[in-house]
Amino acid sequence: MTTAQFEKETSKRGEWVRQANRFTERITADGSSGWRAEPGRYRLVVCLACPWAHRSIIVRGLLGLTDAISLAVVDPIRDEKGWRFTLDEGGRDPVLGIEYLSQAYLRTDPDFSGRVTVPCIVDVESGKVVTNDYPRITLDLSTEWREFHKPGAPDLYPEARRAEIDEVVEPIFRNVNNGVYRCGFASSQEAYDEAFTALFGELDRLSERLSGQRYLVGDTITEADIRLFTTLVRFDAVYHGHFKCNRHKLTELPVLWAYARDLYQTPGFGETVDFDHIKRHYYATHDAINPTRIVPQGPDLSGWDEPHGRERVGQ
Repeated sequence: MTTAQFEKETSKRGEWVRQANRFTERITADGSSGWRAEPGRYRLVVCLACPWAHRSIIVRGLLGLTDAISLAVVDPIRDEKGWRFTLDEGGRDPVLGIEYLSQAYLRTDPDFSGRVTVPCIVDVESGKVVTNDYPRITLDLSTEWREFHKPGAPDLYPEARRAEIDEVVEPIFRNVNNGVYRCGFASSQEAYDEAFTALFGELDRLSERLSGQRYLVGDTITEADIRLFTTLVRFDAVYHGHFKCNRHKLTELPVLWAYARDLYQTPGFGETVDFDHIKRHYYATHDAINPTRIVPQGPDLSGWDEPHGRERVGQ
């Protein structure tokens, strides 16, 4: 985040306020939204460093939608023009034919002047953004794309559990997923202290909840676990130091550390984590809080493959 973007999204009392999602149309099974779920029609654009995009990568893979929805990966370093397709030959996405994701945003809304965000889903034929509504994207992949799920795909948003999942993820979003950003981008001591207290208070509550059950809701992995995982897996690598979330490291919170390793070692999770992209993005992009753009060598990440013992919890 550039200094100008940082200042634009900071309130008068020093609180960081997340930009609202600009494109919120939905892709539905019956096409009643104007966008029908059809294999090959859409391209999911992500950054491997972004926790919000990471959710969609995990869900897409777990549900077996990799052939139905193609994937575009942007460079982890975002410049003044936004997300770039420099990882592709010629610096251009081979399907959408664009160099910057901002081109798809402006094709959709020529007057768009906000921050270009990932994940987003782009209609391949028109080149327009259908949605960058990251909370809804993963839920719709679970519910509206069901016809194209692989045999035996997990039900990540089971109907009987949806109310409980929604209730659990609301404070996780407010205090943890978004909470680490509220710590990192706070521009007053008061705003930082408030976000810091809420973050670790929530992590304490989650530790207590997970001390007696393997997953957040029920006895299988759900959307709630995926949403928490993408923040936890970045915690020690970037949030602890870069965002000043330093009461404890994840590795110093026994329950959450074991829980995070359990998910990391589950097929569909660990192989989607790119710590190089994660560290380079946060430390080399947020010049408002790291003007030197030096990327630290640590922490030691070898512990992610250590036994977690979570299979015995709740039995």
